[in-house]
Amino acid sequence: MSRPIPEGPGRGRRSPVFAGFTAALVSFVSFAALAACGGPPTAGGGRPVPTTHFTENGVTVTLSVSDWHASRGTLTAVFTPEGKGFHLYSTDLPPTGIEGVGRPTAMAVTGALKAEGGLTAAADVRSISLPGVDAPVPVYPDGPVTTTLPVRADADGEATVLFGYASCSARDGCTIPVADRPVHLSITGDGPVFDSP
Repeated sequence: MSRPIPEGPGRGRRSPVFAGFTAALVSFVSFAALAACGGPPTAGGGRPVPTTHFTENGVTVTLSVSDWHASRGTLTAVFTPEGKGFHLYSTDLPPTGIEGVGRPTAMAVTGALKAEGGLTAAADVRSISLPGVDAPVPVYPDGPVTTTLPVRADADGEATVLFGYASCSARDGCTIPVADRPVHLSITGDGPVFDSP
C-alpha cells in the first residue's frame, strides 16, 4: 500500500516557472497536432465551415458549406437515421417513389443560390424487394448517407435549401416522409451564413 507523499519544499506545489513551461508545452503540442491534421476545415479564406443541423421524422440532417470561393462552393448534407437498421432511399428514386413506396433523398436550392450540378451520394445503391411492390426499390445501406451539391451565388441575398427523404427498416417499417423541409441562409460578401434554427 503506497503512502501519500508529504508536502514540503518542492513537493505538492509547482513553481510559477514550471507552470508556465507546462502551459507553453501544451500549447505547442496542440498547435503541432492541429497543423499535422491540416487545421480545422474552412469555407475559404481561412473561415470556419458554416454548419447547421435539424432532426425530423427519425433522421438528423447536418448541413455545411465548404470550399467557398468566388461565389461558388459545395453543400454537404449528412442524413443520419436515428434508429438502428434504418436506410434511406436513392437520390434517383422518382419523387413519389416506386408504386408509391419510398421517397428520394433530396436537396435543392432556391433564392440567391443555384445548383451547378446534380446531387451525388457517397454510398452504393442496392436494390431491395418489398412485399406488394413489383419493381425493385433502390436504397442505400443502413446508416448515414453523405450527399454533396455544387452551388453558386448569383448575388448576395437570402437562400433556402430544401430537403426531402424517408427512412425505413425491414423490421420496424417506415417513418413519415419529409418533403421540402427548408433551411434558410444568407449569402454575404464574406460567404454563406446559416440563419438561427
